[in-house]
Amino acid sequence: MTPSRDISRLLAIMAALRTPGTGCPWDLEQTFASIAPYTLEEAYEVVDAIERGDLGDLKEELGDLLLQVVFHARMAEERGAFAFPDVVEAITRKLIRRHPHVFGPARDLSPEEVKALWDEIKREEKAERQAERERLGVAAPSEREGFLGGIPAALPALTRAHKLTAKAAKVGFDWPDATQVIDKIHEELDEVKEAAATGRADRIEDEMGDLLFAVANLARHYGVDPETALRRTNAKFERRFRAIEDGLAERDRSLAEASLEEMEALWVAAKDRERAL
Repeated sequence: MTPSRDISRLLAIMAALRTPGTGCPWDLEQTFASIAPYTLEEAYEVVDAIERGDLGDLKEELGDLLLQVVFHARMAEERGAFAFPDVVEAITRKLIRRHPHVFGPARDLSPEEVKALWDEIKREEKAERQAERERLGVAAPSEREGFLGGIPAALPALTRAHKLTAKAAKVGFDWPDATQVIDKIHEELDEVKEAAATGRADRIEDEMGDLLFAVANLARHYGVDPETALRRTNAKFERRFRAIEDGLAERDRSLAEASLEEMEALWVAAKDRERAL
């Protein structure tokens, strides 16, 4: 077996890895559930490469993510559910259907007409998914999910909060003005303080969740993706903390030897340098 630019070679490699008796023992024992964490991890590594602007890494990470798609498709094929070509057919059908103004006769549509067409397409897709579930013998999502159903529970919490509030806003369940959300954040922060005064971890956790949810909602009002914003802040924290380490190293000092005041001064200096750029 040799490397190739052809997707069929990747499919053949995965088939070989999953062949009983001659395949890889680790690959053979995997299930949809066991590799799901790897799928999520690879998606995040793609995002990381993009945010670092590293196209070399991006090529590698996209390959790793593609492997996850092929892996899941192979296991589904072994069950007689679907195969990789079915995955390709499904996404191409969806893209063509969702862009009738590009691939179909619907041309020069107004924004309102595009939205109406989009809603109609979504209803058709929902009906098709239901039919596919019935064919596969998979239980349909509970009707009790209601209007907010369909937002995956496995999404990062901030992203899911963003999507939940956005969907609720479609039926008018939303603060009309962002300043009202800011007031809500202050209210939630006061409730965190009250919970902290009780010393009860369960109450603190509950109120912290409400506070984070309100912050995610505020981000949506300002058109900011909260997950992206927090990732960037995490990166900023790491960058400035490295500046503290570098500054201490120049003085032949370690983190363990430094005082809080000394580290804070280096932090502020790093912050000032970034803002001056």
